[in-house]
Amino acid sequence: MTSGTIHSVVRDLRDGVAPVLDFVYPPRCPVCGAATLDQGGLCAQCWGGLEIPGEPACARCQAPLSGAEGGADCQTCCQTPPLHDGIAAATIYNDISRQLVLALKHGRRMALAKVMARLIGARLPVDADMPLLIPVPLHRWRIWKRGFNQAALIATELARAGKGEVLVDGLERVRQTPSLGGMGAAERDATLSGAIRIGRRNRARIAGRAVVLVDDVLTSGATSRECVRVLKEGGAGPVRIACFARVLGGRD
Repeated sequence: MTSGTIHSVVRDLRDGVAPVLDFVYPPRCPVCGAATLDQGGLCAQCWGGLEIPGEPACARCQAPLSGAEGGADCQTCCQTPPLHDGIAAATIYNDISRQLVLALKHGRRMALAKVMARLIGARLPVDADMPLLIPVPLHRWRIWKRGFNQAALIATELARAGKGEVLVDGLERVRQTPSLGGMGAAERDATLSGAIRIGRRNRARIAGRAVVLVDDVLTSGATSRECVRVLKEGGAGPVRIACFARVLGGRD
């Protein structure tokens, strides 16, 4: 059986089960609990509560700028040019996006990965050559505890939407690291140093390829920065960062 046939069978099974699932578990908004049309959807009020990045924005990192600064680099990028080649953030981190992220990560609302991927995909530029979609990795013990890597779920949905070729194990986290909250920039970088590497069997696949690094939330940017550094040292081409929610005020 070919992979296309397998995907077709899985899709048919999913579509057949969906009405039963909706009957047993009526679709509800993961934020406020209001009724929705389908699993993983948001009610109209919560959709309206999402903050979508717009223009003007920094030419390098796409952080929002004032009208007078449109088309220029932000102060942070001028002082320290980033390693990445752009950021595609679906939303600005606020209470609504935070609750969606928590519903996926800890509430196991897997259908939200598709919603997040759809919003991220709308922010990604159209590439003639399909990039590699590589999720920010979790340590194997974190995956064992949670049961999944939410970034990998989003990357897989982006691939299904035709945004690139997913490489789930493109990066590996070989050492557990503590929470970076409360650390200064230098301490965060030191904590992450050596914790992430390219999977040995994937070096040849990554060399020379454009990469989209996928994550659910971009906070200080320390983890994504280490991932970008590792990818570029491994021979990757341009590396963009794609996330569902971006915390403003962090260093990207």
